[in-house]
Amino acid sequence: MRLPDAMVGGVFEPAWDLYDRSCRLRELSRLRRSQWDGPETVGARQQEKLRAIIRHAAETCAYYRDRWAAAGIDAATVRTVADLRRLPILTKDDIRQHQDALVSSRYRKQDLRRAKTGGSTGVSLEVYCDEPGIQKRAAAALRSDEWSGWRLGQPMAAAWGNPPVPRTWKARLRARLKDRIIYLDTMRIDEPAIVRFLAEWDRLRPGLLFGHAHSLFILAEYLLANGRTLRPSGIVATSMMLLEPERRVIEQACAGVPVTNRYGCEEVSLIACECEQHRGLHLNADHVITEFLRDDGSPCAPGEDGRLVVTELINHGQPLIRYELGDRGVPSDRACPCGRGLPLMEQVTGRTADFLRAEGGYRVQGISIIENTLTKLPGIRQMQIVQEEPLRLRVHLVPGPGWGADVAAELETILRGILGPGMVIDLVPGERIPQEKNGKYRFTICRV
Repeated sequence: MRLPDAMVGGVFEPAWDLYDRSCRLRELSRLRRSQWDGPETVGARQQEKLRAIIRHAAETCAYYRDRWAAAGIDAATVRTVADLRRLPILTKDDIRQHQDALVSSRYRKQDLRRAKTGGSTGVSLEVYCDEPGIQKRAAAALRSDEWSGWRLGQPMAAAWGNPPVPRTWKARLRARLKDRIIYLDTMRIDEPAIVRFLAEWDRLRPGLLFGHAHSLFILAEYLLANGRTLRPSGIVATSMMLLEPERRVIEQACAGVPVTNRYGCEEVSLIACECEQHRGLHLNADHVITEFLRDDGSPCAPGEDGRLVVTELINHGQPLIRYELGDRGVPSDRACPCGRGLPLMEQVTGRTADFLRAEGGYRVQGISIIENTLTKLPGIRQMQIVQEEPLRLRVHLVPGPGWGADVAAELETILRGILGPGMVIDLVPGERIPQEKNGKYRFTICRV
């Protein structure tokens, strides 16, 4: 029996928070109100939180205390985002090498929640967060889900890799009464899996379709090919670049419901998300300070592509201060017509590891290469470019109607035109594109 959405959202959700002593829904309520504050109020609140997390890190984290002292920096003088830029960058290698020294002395490591990421180079990274921070992250994600049109209490459907399996009685009860999520496991999206997923969809009638952007596109292609349409209240695409042609296909297969593009990472969760206007992504300024830096470390101008560096304001268990994500994005100085005071970023342009190296040694944005090949040439359903040697590309592709020697030759011509005439290109047709361990796809991979 499908429980009424109003009962789930109005009774079971708050009752579960009360049972767990969670601040999640209280934080969601606060975020719903604060999003309409003006930019000055949002900025002032952010800087107040910044001063608190800097003070906490200096007092309780040996890594920051020692490193800042060695650099001659007094944490008490870091009071604004401009002051923040004087602090050293925190890299993934820093976290791996100084894991325990980054954990606050006010917490036991075993009491913190662990998140593990695969990393763009295949080297894993572990980070930790205190429980209130985890619940506040969940609240920010719920608020961005609501921007898509979904409402608290509605079931969800997720195209996601390695979906969780409830094993305890508590987890099974939660899945039945509160979470109500069905999964399309992206580790293997084939016709039988999609058929099972659609049968569950008809039974549960989810309000939100959520998942990896390219996985949603694969599902949408199947729906269109089989004359099937889904009608969720909202769609959220995350975890990878959302290509505009793929966005249009997903929306076509879902009765015109707009796709909401969301950006985050395992280390700090939500960073930015589109609102219902779909004119850039609102930064999660309540929880995260996001810097856009040129390669020399200076701040980017609005509209200029740069390195993304974040400072999380709500994780006191293992603060991440000026942490370089390895991603790139474009800041904005526009005001969104929605009226929210949260600042905008124009777009995420990709991970640093997804920029390919041209024959001349300069970097080329991987997503731009895909947009000039996959989305323009006929006969290519999926494609992934891997660069493991400076002058050699391995191109995995799934052929579709129209694929042939002429398209293959044009693809090679375009790639050499972008990356250099000396590029050796190995085309590897197949039935599927290899995925990462978490089920996500990457369009371009550079290991040079």
